[in-house]
Amino acid sequence: MRIATPSRRDLLFGGGMGLGSIALSAMMSAQGPHHKARAKNCIFLLMEGGPSHIDTFDPKPRLGSLHMTKFQKERNKFEANMNTGERYYVKSPFQFRRAGKMGIEINTLFESFREVVDDVCFYRGLRAESVNHPTALYHLNTGNQFGGDPALGAWISYGLGTVNKNLPSFVVLPDTAYPQGGAANWSNGFLPAIHQGTPLRSTGSPVLDMRPPAGVTADEQRVTLDLLHSLNARHQQRHPDHAELAARIESYELAFRMQAEMPRVLDLRSEKPETLAMYGIGGTNQDADAIGRRCLLARRLVEAGVRFVQVIVMGWDSHDFIENAHGARIRAIDKPISALLGDLKRTGLLDETIVVWGGEFGRSPDNGIRGGGEAWGRDHNAAAMTCWLAGGGVKTGSIVGATDETGLKGVEAVHPIRDFHVTLLHLLGLDDAKLRYFHAGREKQLSQTGGELIRELLV
Repeated sequence: MRIATPSRRDLLFGGGMGLGSIALSAMMSAQGPHHKARAKNCIFLLMEGGPSHIDTFDPKPRLGSLHMTKFQKERNKFEANMNTGERYYVKSPFQFRRAGKMGIEINTLFESFREVVDDVCFYRGLRAESVNHPTALYHLNTGNQFGGDPALGAWISYGLGTVNKNLPSFVVLPDTAYPQGGAANWSNGFLPAIHQGTPLRSTGSPVLDMRPPAGVTADEQRVTLDLLHSLNARHQQRHPDHAELAARIESYELAFRMQAEMPRVLDLRSEKPETLAMYGIGGTNQDADAIGRRCLLARRLVEAGVRFVQVIVMGWDSHDFIENAHGARIRAIDKPISALLGDLKRTGLLDETIVVWGGEFGRSPDNGIRGGGEAWGRDHNAAAMTCWLAGGGVKTGSIVGATDETGLKGVEAVHPIRDFHVTLLHLLGLDDAKLRYFHAGREKQLSQTGGELIRELLV
């Protein structure tokens, strides 16, 4: 009996954002943890565009009395508007209220999030080094402002390997468009190609080619893959040092295995209606629905053994009309991120999962040269920003660090992004000083030149 199988060309080029490309990120040769880990996976909620700390989690009452006060601004490399001259302070258009046992002040639009504040550590001392979106995003994601280096998730993949051999170790859940800088934000850089992040589609089926072609059975696929493997292995013998070829060979095997598991992980229909509603899925806010789906999918992915999941939410670059723009973003993320924390806690996953929320930089307390009224917005500001963490090993229900009275710059527990990276690796059992890869004639690491732990964040 002749077995009908897809052609080799079909298999090679049927990938794109399908199973073939996903598999490249899942082959692992783990280096292993360097010390006892406090968590085994991470969900990074990336707010692309630079959310304003002043208008979310770091209120500045002093701006109320300074509102519309003009002042002469000195040149500051940490802000986007490099011109000196006449500027004026602007107060936040939002109201704040205390939440949790510590009475931490947060924007009142965070209605659901106020219920999970006690599970969060707010860090107000983080400092970036760039006010340009692509370079700041590269820095936050890869430790290098100029791109080309491995992403945080790629380093974690390289260091710890995979928990589930049938799924990628590093998955990215983009918004409707990619962030500035594109796919370089989840690149494997100089690490082997198997450690690159795997983006899932934001609309339609998250993964293309998840099921075999019509009329092709699993046994027939197995025969085809065996033939493909033998041909590629023969080619590899002639090119033994070709790492990308080795990754490509294994990618087809993983794609075959994923067909049995990935459909189940991605199928949100198996969730209870009350769970979907908790994440904002099916509600009237379409943005919340989309973000809720990504947050719920993030929970399901780490539950299934994915090490690092990045959820990207765009739209935070509010140079003007910040009340409308930030207000819409806050309403869209409120239910999803609160449900994610609550869901992880309910299932016990929060004890072994680090959840991080933050953007590439903060925003300034003044409005630059733009008009007043409803047009109020804020400039980029790398000297002051707020992020928050939750989960294993983090000092929850607390505030670490502080900015000055106007929110212009950090003044307490101030640390650069490289220290933040070092701390995240530490929580996952990895030592930045030991997690190295020889490239271009020297040993390289995520922090670039080394960093220190932000011990105030740790239990």
